[in-house]
Amino acid sequence: MSLSGKVLFITGASRGIGKAIALRAARDGACVAIAAKTADPNPKLPGTIFSAAKEIEQAGGRALPIQCDIREESQVRQALQRTVDTFGKIDIVINNASAINLGGTEATDVKRYDLMHSINGRGTWMVSKFALEHLKKAENPHILNISPPLSMEEKWFAPFPAYAIAKYNMSLCVLGMAGELRGNGIAVNALWPLTMIETAALKIADKGNEESRLSRTPEIMADAAHLILSKPSTDFSGNFCLDELLLRKNGVTDFEQYNNTPGASLEDLSPDFFLDSKQLEELYALRKAQAKPRL
Repeated sequence: MSLSGKVLFITGASRGIGKAIALRAARDGACVAIAAKTADPNPKLPGTIFSAAKEIEQAGGRALPIQCDIREESQVRQALQRTVDTFGKIDIVINNASAINLGGTEATDVKRYDLMHSINGRGTWMVSKFALEHLKKAENPHILNISPPLSMEEKWFAPFPAYAIAKYNMSLCVLGMAGELRGNGIAVNALWPLTMIETAALKIADKGNEESRLSRTPEIMADAAHLILSKPSTDFSGNFCLDELLLRKNGVTDFEQYNNTPGASLEDLSPDFFLDSKQLEELYALRKAQAKPRL
């Protein structure tokens, strides 16, 4: 299915996964509002709302760059209204903006804790809240959070409790809003990568581990998101999707195209955080079933 004519509001879409999702939708001819903070070039974090807008338009879509801090209620309201004023509607909201700090409790200062929670949990909730009046008018409306499955295992929380709690807040929004909004026909789902996705934010947060980290490109998340957003909103909601598992279930078997390191085997790739054991078992079984027989 195509996202042609759809209007997407994507937070944090000036780079990384958010921009990749925007570009995938643009190839269908979609309209994309890029709601992000970066308006001026940053040597540590390449990409601005304006450079992303240019790429989206070159890919075949229409773009609206909006400088927006999702911690600020007035800015969120204004960004959503500007999107409607420009494109006439909002069909899809992607809550992609997120703050990350991979530190333990003693190593994480209060200011960093507050930043992660105000962006990840509160920002996601607030963008979704103020978008609802527009999504209720849309045909096949979707909210998609870039957040993990709710796997309540100690090993995922112990290394960096503050970040884990903040990130799981986004997933709790999926759990609650999927049920709350089902009667309105608004789908609410989560999408998470099986492996590390090489982004500028990860390079900063996990500095020094680039050489040992075998990762994938953001395009795998973009293709998986496109699948979710193309599904009927009344039939597909409340799901915590894993990118590779979802793609394999929909017939994709070539994952070399997403490798940052050509030729890296599936077993060599660096796994992401917060992976659910039941999903992993299902994925490994599917990999085995889809493997080409040796001659």
